[in-house]
Amino acid sequence: MALKKQYLKSKPVCKVTFRIPKKAAPYADQVHLVGDFNGWNTRSLPMQRLKNGAFKLVVDLTTGRDYAFRYLIDQKTWENDWEADSYIPSPFEGVNNSVVSLSSK
Repeated sequence: MALKKQYLKSKPVCKVTFRIPKKAAPYADQVHLVGDFNGWNTRSLPMQRLKNGAFKLVVDLTTGRDYAFRYLIDQKTWENDWEADSYIPSPFEGVNNSVVSLSSK
């Protein structure tokens, strides 16, 4: 997993590519990106399955803040990004959320 960030010069937006490798979800039929940026909606951001079995999605996010997120596999299993910028405790005891940090450029 890797977060790829592409900051836009024309506006305070960063195109963030979220990616979950096949080995993190080897039998997944679908993966959704869920986080602060979509109100933790478990269905609004389906990820695209790649030919190699990984899933990816590019999202435009406003810069200057951090966003907590997780991946939801087949609407039942939660997974963090293994290479997130950091991790913070979630409201659920014993669980952390991944964080993508978007400082202003």
